[in-house]
Amino acid sequence: MTSRPRQLALALDHAESYAREDFLPGPGNEAALKLIESWPDWPATAVVLVGPEGSGKSHLASIWAAAAGARLIAGRALSQNGLLAALATGALVVEEAAGADERALFHLINLAREEEAYLLFTARSAPSIWSVAIADLGSRLRALPVITLQPPDDAMLNGVIIKLAADRQLALDDSVVRYLSSHIERSFSAARAAVITLDNEALRQGRAPTRALAAELFRDPT
Repeated sequence: MTSRPRQLALALDHAESYAREDFLPGPGNEAALKLIESWPDWPATAVVLVGPEGSGKSHLASIWAAAAGARLIAGRALSQNGLLAALATGALVVEEAAGADERALFHLINLAREEEAYLLFTARSAPSIWSVAIADLGSRLRALPVITLQPPDDAMLNGVIIKLAADRQLALDDSVVRYLSSHIERSFSAARAAVITLDNEALRQGRAPTRALAAELFRDPT
């Protein structure tokens, strides 16, 4: 008897939708969503969204960028020579701003004030605890309004799992969603990792992403 060949799990790109209609609102992100949708009526022209990986910072930043005509740049790509170009539209998103060059970040904040441009920074921690050598930059960062995204509740975690699966064209039964949400860490990054693991293993084995398969992959936490 010949054994059934295993199906190869291909490393395909699965685009995550950042459209407004695909954002999942909940108690943990209510304040952040309200801020984004209140633009340009902000408490300051520069604000900071803080939250762990996968908490929705990039999604919210993309929603705001579409509304404000903002450009998006990674903090590590920010340079003093490109500041005028970065602010060309009068609005800019700097993702993972804690990783930006300090002098470039300092001059960006000053230039944005002069140009009356809007800045949205995203980060995993509040600017008040960033390690900053330039004192004036530290004081400017500490003065910025900070909105923090909170960990997901049960309903939000289930919704995130469903959305992440849909982004991968993966249909999950309710029992699978409930099993995953009760057997992983309560975080957005854990939900993303679980969906990817389940999808890849289902492809590898040529099986449907059932609760039985989920149970094989994710046991009760010890």
